[in-house]
Amino acid sequence: MADKTGLSFLDATFRAIYPQDYACRQQAEERLNQLTMPQWALGDLMDLAVDLAGMTRSLAPPVSRKKVVVMVGDHGVAAEGVSQYPAEVTAQMVRNFVRGGAGINALARRAGAGVCVVDVGARDDFPDLVRAGAIVARKIGRGTANIAKGPAMSRTHAVMAVEAGIEVANSLAATTDVFGTGEMGIGNTTPSTAIAAVFTGRKAAELTGRGTGIDDERLRHKVAVIERALAVNAPDAKDGLDVLAKVGGFEIGAIAGLVIGAAAQRKPVIVDGLIAAAGAMIAVSLEPFVRDYLICAHRSVEPGHGALLARLQRKPLLDLNLRLGEGTGATLAMHLVDAAVAILTEVATFAEAGVSGAA
Repeated sequence: MADKTGLSFLDATFRAIYPQDYACRQQAEERLNQLTMPQWALGDLMDLAVDLAGMTRSLAPPVSRKKVVVMVGDHGVAAEGVSQYPAEVTAQMVRNFVRGGAGINALARRAGAGVCVVDVGARDDFPDLVRAGAIVARKIGRGTANIAKGPAMSRTHAVMAVEAGIEVANSLAATTDVFGTGEMGIGNTTPSTAIAAVFTGRKAAELTGRGTGIDDERLRHKVAVIERALAVNAPDAKDGLDVLAKVGGFEIGAIAGLVIGAAAQRKPVIVDGLIAAAGAMIAVSLEPFVRDYLICAHRSVEPGHGALLARLQRKPLLDLNLRLGEGTGATLAMHLVDAAVAILTEVATFAEAGVSGAA
């Protein structure tokens, strides 16, 4: 769909994305260098403070209103037995999110963050939850096709998935300072690892992890399924929408859109684990300036995640051997975002405190 200028929705959104503000970054760095502590003594937290100033164009970055957006989608490749859990767990977990009983709910409450659940591609429908306003309905299809046998979706549906994520970001922007990426979809480490293989050029065997906790035999099978998906579909690394359509997922596309939408709104977006990084990689492939708004929460135990972080040129804040997903790592990183802003805005400079600086 084109706007009144004739631009497509995606192109119009891309045109709203600019790099971080250099002047604000410089001012933040100057203040941090004058704080009552040895130079850059809080290391990565101070780097994060500079990034937040540049992203938000402010020396007092607004970060109090946090929202984790959990994108939900099922995957046809789950039929290949790549996960420890059956496909029906996706729908069951959606209801667990709504009841507040999942890992993401517990950690989000501690971080002071809201949780927004968005159905972009679940196999099941949730009419009662939609009517109650408990989840957001942006369904594009009831799960992807099996990537081991052909494309996950059409290119049109790939565009729709990304646009759905942008629309969610736009709808939440007025009440959200910091976005966190979350996801739910049984089997989704398989397409995410395939995406990692496409963009990094590394072999599936090097990148494939155990996902939900599969054993050695099933791990070997998972590698073979990913290799088959790459061979059957031949995704083009120079075309992010082609990669998404051929070996991606609806929720991965929606995460890409959320990242793009957050960047267009000049809002920081905290990227969770492997699946979120795959979505962020799609986003960056479509609009490189998006990278300036990414905060990578952690490095998970999934080997594909580390490879994607390197490709995204972003250093993770935490390394806690996490592998849950849902946005749990992003909520943990929200505490560090708060800490970085506190350092920038609350710690006195040597001059303000009347303390002698370094000789």
